Amino acid sequence: MKRLVIFDLDGTLLNTISDLGRACNHALSSMGFAIHPPESYPYMVGNGITRLIERALPAEYRDPYTLKVAREYFLDFYGRHCMDFTRPYPGIPELLETLTANGIKVAVASNKYQEAVTVLISRYFPSTVWTAVEGQRDPRPTKPCPDIVYDIMNMAAVESADVLYVGDSGVDMDTARNAGVEGVGVTWGFRPESELTEHGAEHIVHDAGGLLELIMRPGLD
Repeated sequence: MKRLVIFDLDGTLLNTISDLGRACNHALSSMGFAIHPPESYPYMVGNGITRLIERALPAEYRDPYTLKVAREYFLDFYGRHCMDFTRPYPGIPELLETLTANGIKVAVASNKYQEAVTVLISRYFPSTVWTAVEGQRDPRPTKPCPDIVYDIMNMAAVESADVLYVGDSGVDMDTARNAGVEGVGVTWGFRPESELTEHGAEHIVHDAGGLLELIMRPGLD
């Protein structure tokens, strides 16, 4: 049985896509750019806020100044509206409770900026005892660079063989591989199962119950 489970946040623990899309569209419209339909945003997220905004902007306006201004609009709006529609995925609070009750450490590794990660985790999982809650913090690079996983492993005092990394995207599966830990792809998030498979997911699960069964499976290594 694994000693530490590291979770991605957006698309894995929380369904945040509506609030992310609304914040990005607010930034775009505030600057006079066309907005995107909600269904386009699951394919823009996953690499941090700056990369999301860059993808959303017209190609000819992805210069540093425009990105900076758009990011400011985004952060102002998202800071006030990040919990309007965001909710935990079904079974996730119960999953976390069961894991910690069984002595399994849990942590968050997200490309979302640290302040928002802290606020969302505090709001939606107030009773969970986290070993680490890590978001994007300069100068640490974003996932799929494995540095965030290494930092969490050091905090938890565990080896790579004792770690399970859970996420909903190719970025997450690449992160697990780069860190040398076992990767689990969840299909309830923002990206299709085919992406998880293409990026080397070692396990695929379809609901929180299936994830719990996998984590608690004797001999999982």
